[in-house]
Amino acid sequence: MKLLEKLKNLPDAPGVYQYFDKNGSLLYVGKAKSLKNRVKSYFRFSPKFMPAANLSPRIYKMVHEIYDLEYILVENENDALILENSLIKQLKPKYNILLRDDKTYPYIYIDLSQDFPRFEITRKVVKGKKIKYYGPFSVAAKDILDSIYEIFPLVQKKSCINGKKACLFYQMKRCLAPCEGKISKDEYKKVVEDAIKHILDKNLLIKKLESKMLDLSKNLRFEEAAIIRDRIEKIKKSNIQSNIDFAKLEDLDVLYIHEKKNEAVIIRIFMREGKVISSSSKIIKYDIDKGFDIDEAYKRAILDFYRNDSIFISKKIIVGKDFEQKGEIEELLRKKFKKNISIINPKKGEKVKLIKLAQINAKEILSKNQKNKNDEILYKIKELFDLKTTPFRIEIFDNSHIKGKQPVGAMVVYENEKLKKDDYRHYNLTSKDEYSQMKELLSKRADSFEKNPPPDLWVIDGGETLRKLAKDILKSVGVDIDVIAIAKEKADFKAVRSKGRARDIIYSEKEVFDLLPNDKRLQFIQYLRDEAHRFAIKFHKHQKIKHDKEISLLNATGIGEAKIKKLLNYFGSFENIKSATIEEIATVLNKKDAKNIKSFLSKN
Repeated sequence: MKLLEKLKNLPDAPGVYQYFDKNGSLLYVGKAKSLKNRVKSYFRFSPKFMPAANLSPRIYKMVHEIYDLEYILVENENDALILENSLIKQLKPKYNILLRDDKTYPYIYIDLSQDFPRFEITRKVVKGKKIKYYGPFSVAAKDILDSIYEIFPLVQKKSCINGKKACLFYQMKRCLAPCEGKISKDEYKKVVEDAIKHILDKNLLIKKLESKMLDLSKNLRFEEAAIIRDRIEKIKKSNIQSNIDFAKLEDLDVLYIHEKKNEAVIIRIFMREGKVISSSSKIIKYDIDKGFDIDEAYKRAILDFYRNDSIFISKKIIVGKDFEQKGEIEELLRKKFKKNISIINPKKGEKVKLIKLAQINAKEILSKNQKNKNDEILYKIKELFDLKTTPFRIEIFDNSHIKGKQPVGAMVVYENEKLKKDDYRHYNLTSKDEYSQMKELLSKRADSFEKNPPPDLWVIDGGETLRKLAKDILKSVGVDIDVIAIAKEKADFKAVRSKGRARDIIYSEKEVFDLLPNDKRLQFIQYLRDEAHRFAIKFHKHQKIKHDKEISLLNATGIGEAKIKKLLNYFGSFENIKSATIEEIATVLNKKDAKNIKSFLSKN
């Protein structure tokens, strides 16, 4: 037996192991201090070869499906953790927990080395010895910052401090004109300290904003009052309502995960200088038959959130439970950030209050979500198309061009019962025919799986040929997700898009579906396809207008169309032509044309 033979010859060394089913689909990725000991622990070898008795129901089911295994040796356990996390994100194994918490949260920061410093927003580490960060903020960072500048007479713009005369902001009483020496460094420092108190304490900030909103309303400035009202609502959303203030000026990150039925919620609470400064929540959906491993979810949530580019990480991470491999993750974070970081599951004292606060909010979020959710259409689609998993996250692809010119590709995303427009992506393409364009589009998306993990389902605008193309591209990068394609019904050789009338054909792995036009499942896939088409057309129009404008600009220099094509073929884009030197352009055309083009572009 191939599997049994591999199990007998496993090395006693750290590494990452991968389990596959009989079809070659990836089931699970795990890491081990000793591959020999860890991998063998999944199995019982006598009286017959079978899954070990002490496994959870979820893992027991998974082991029953194992047909083959592969492993990768690494130097140490930390490397194994990093590689395991990277492979899970890229390959989306069937039985691993995949989280999508890969976005960086913004911080408000200030450079205290300056005489009259300003607050700004960043998602990256800012160089400087006296940089102070506040956050992270899941939402409303800009609203908080705008409010601070309206309430406190700080230097309003970067350019202000370099000016020699007080500007309009001074006349509006929104700046105390340090440029003219009207306020000392020490006096300005007090204003900064007061502003910091309001960044750290949202209730103080909201009270000031409510007072300002009331004044605007009294003066019949209703539009401005409405802007403040909306800002207050956003700031409230950025924070779990809490009266918890610690006597110690501690920085704590809190992580709590709660699961119920086929959903889980991740709650993060950020405490800075003893006060809860912001919070965030994220819902994860999963198929009940696969189950949910809360230990792996904690592990994954920490590894995904605290990456190399993390701006700030507190020395204490408070978690809702002691989970497997907590010690190894602690050690990894300590080495990565060169800080004595502890992951703590408190049993008593003040920190338990934070866990209880997170727990209350987690239960409330899941309760509301389960009342409002309507995933019925997704379950119907899974059943109809015989998908491997319920498609809680779907990516839909289309491309657009006119006779092969300015080809573009579009990806739209559906998740949590709505189109997720922040995750939409568009791509400039170079291929001339539709097959090559789709290949280029899907290849670009597949290349980004490490940063942006694969979804549950791809929907392709096209027929079986493009569906097979998509499967081949996924297979080439080792990813096994479902793919369906939808081909437009043709009437007199024209595509029919009328709602409730178009009888489009849907291609799945095993079957071709010719559903009735009023079938809700067909209409849902059409809705997704049409949104991708709309987004692709919109981007194509934008690119064509831009291209036509660029061509007309070059034409204005007296350069003919043939020479323009020659330039664009050589440089690839108008932007590259603009940044090219006279000598570089002259190598394609001649010195006279090159001088004319550079002279014209510098004026326009």
